[in-house]
Amino acid sequence: MIDLHMHSLYSSDGDFSPADLAAKCAAAGISLMSITDHNTVAATEEVIAVAKQHGIRYLPGIEIDCMYENNGFHMLGYGIDYRNGDFSAIEHHVRAQDRQAAYLMLEKTQALGFDVQESDMQALAAGRYWAETWTGEMFAEFLLEHPAYQDHPLLKPYRAGGERSSNPFVNFYWDFYAQGKPCHAPIQYPAMQEIVDIIHQNNGLAVLAHPHINLKGKAQLLDGIIKTGIDGIEAFSSYHSPEQIRESLTDAAQNGLFTTFGSDFHGKTKPSIQLTQHGCTWPLADMERQLDKLWGRVI
Repeated sequence: MIDLHMHSLYSSDGDFSPADLAAKCAAAGISLMSITDHNTVAATEEVIAVAKQHGIRYLPGIEIDCMYENNGFHMLGYGIDYRNGDFSAIEHHVRAQDRQAAYLMLEKTQALGFDVQESDMQALAAGRYWAETWTGEMFAEFLLEHPAYQDHPLLKPYRAGGERSSNPFVNFYWDFYAQGKPCHAPIQYPAMQEIVDIIHQNNGLAVLAHPHINLKGKAQLLDGIIKTGIDGIEAFSSYHSPEQIRESLTDAAQNGLFTTFGSDFHGKTKPSIQLTQHGCTWPLADMERQLDKLWGRVI
């Protein structure tokens, strides 16, 4: 089995160490893995040796926030020269804005009527790699676990049995903190073209992550995104229905792109998503053939 989209504790919304992820991949029967943390390659050096110990091949990866036509997207970079300073610069650029964004999100969450304080979020973020980053998932975690809000009507859909309870933390993020939502705090992410170029300049291949999430209601943008020079599409994703997978496979085939397989496993922020849960039922040999362009970059 192959899974090329997962997050470690070096992502602001990930839970597991790189070593723990490698062990989980081994237990799940994964033969090729990639940790694609948000805007950082910090996990790479740690996981390579451990993956080898488990007999797992490793593909260096990253998931970078970027903008196209004033819309946020995630671009996966595979097989990159992860030691290059370009990726440290990307991380620094995001960190420089995170603290201001965190406080704006705090103010907007308070405006919803919740008594959440700076000290509460600092305590929740303590010890994390992105300690200055308070994500929408973290606000959800604090509010959903706060005794005073057990019966709060705004939180009801995210509790057990509610319509948004499958992944309550991340669904709360999508509903309140994503672009265009009431608690959104804008960050100036790089243009997609810039990120595609950086990935290519570092011997990597650029793959559009979970397109049916970020292109929802904006499918007309795909043609322009393909013209930025992306190499592939993450057709097989835990977020995609069988129909959406078929649509992405068609888009890829018509434009000479390869397709990848990614669960987007995080841990507690997305509890309904497990490793290998990307919807691909192809035999391993067929999955491997789809990744011909990547094998020379596997460690």
